[in-house]
Amino acid sequence: MKKRILSAVLVSGVTLGTVASQVSADDYDSKISAKDALISNLTAEQAAAQSQVNSIQSKVSSLEAEQAELEAENVKLEAESKKLSEEIQSLSSKIVARNDSLKKQARSAQKSNTATSYINTILNSKSVSDAINRVVAIREVVSANEKMLAQQEADKVSIEEKQAENQEAINTVATNKAILEDNKVALTTQQAQLQVAQLELAAQLSTAEDEKASLVSQKAAAEEAARQAAAAEEAARQAAAAQAAAQAQSVAAAQAAATAPAQSVTTQATEAATPAATTTTPAAPAAQVTTPAVQATTTTTAPATTTTTTVSYSTSGNTYPVGQCTWGVKSMAAWVGNNWGNANQWGASATAAGHSTGSTPVVGSVIVWPYDGGGYGHVAYVTSVSGSTITVMESNYAGNMSIGNYRGSFDVNSSGSHYFIYQ
Repeated sequence: MKKRILSAVLVSGVTLGTVASQVSADDYDSKISAKDALISNLTAEQAAAQSQVNSIQSKVSSLEAEQAELEAENVKLEAESKKLSEEIQSLSSKIVARNDSLKKQARSAQKSNTATSYINTILNSKSVSDAINRVVAIREVVSANEKMLAQQEADKVSIEEKQAENQEAINTVATNKAILEDNKVALTTQQAQLQVAQLELAAQLSTAEDEKASLVSQKAAAEEAARQAAAAEEAARQAAAAQAAAQAQSVAAAQAAATAPAQSVTTQATEAATPAATTTTPAAPAAQVTTPAVQATTTTTAPATTTTTTVSYSTSGNTYPVGQCTWGVKSMAAWVGNNWGNANQWGASATAAGHSTGSTPVVGSVIVWPYDGGGYGHVAYVTSVSGSTITVMESNYAGNMSIGNYRGSFDVNSSGSHYFIYQ
């Protein structure tokens, strides 16, 4: 009886071990199925995320194309501005020369009373023919003066038109440069976002696939443990069957002895009980693997908003780009003309407008450094003078886009090539 109980316990222990291993394997199947579902979801989310990546890439490409277009336009406008500047310089020289000639003629006429001189010239003619010739000569002189005046007026109109066209080109270049700076920042930001989005997509899918591979490996280990437990169960079952068969034979022999005819000699039968060999194979412990829950987080990166700064300027009171040195001087000196161009073009424009230039600093004058500012020149308004030491108010100096005294007092002779424009 004790042997049968021992056999039952043995078989039960093996069976429970096998069931535990099977349950563990089944648990891995459910985890792998969950990971497959996660991978499937991530793959679906990748399509939407990839669309966003493509959108960012499109914006990056668009910004790069816009940068190229603006840079090309600036090259073209600066070439036009250079040509207009040369034409303005030429017209300015002609206007100044004619002004000098007309002033000399006016002074001469005032001194000699030209009208009386012309009459005396005609009256002193030796003959009618000589008088006619003198009248024709006088008419040619008057006509030449009229042509000079007409040409002077025409050149003044032309120079004003060219100055306005030149200023428009300069302002457009300034606006384009501001947009280029803004686009550069936006481009850097969006390129970084693009890289983050691409890496995030790859990392999410890679993590899920790695976790699935780990679960598959763990499942294989659990299945191997279950196989070993099943083999142990089969061996135990076979051992229990052999033991049961031996016990059955023993019972049958005992029954046969009990029914045999009585003999004169009573022989006490001694039952030799040979215990059946019991082979106990311990069940392989079920592999317990704890897999932490993985929460997949999909981050949606919003595309950057491109902010565009436009350089503003007044077309009436001050035509220069706000923040530039030319705008600053015009804001402080109302007598300065509009549309004088870049700082290095102010000398020609000022002389054409009747202003004089020189090398002596004067309070209220404009100082021009024609070779500063990357070749565009720089201007400032002189506020105090003490010998060669001056102070100025200016804009766009050392990155400051508002009007201020950023240098303090300085020796103008040590400040580089310069000249002054006087009111």
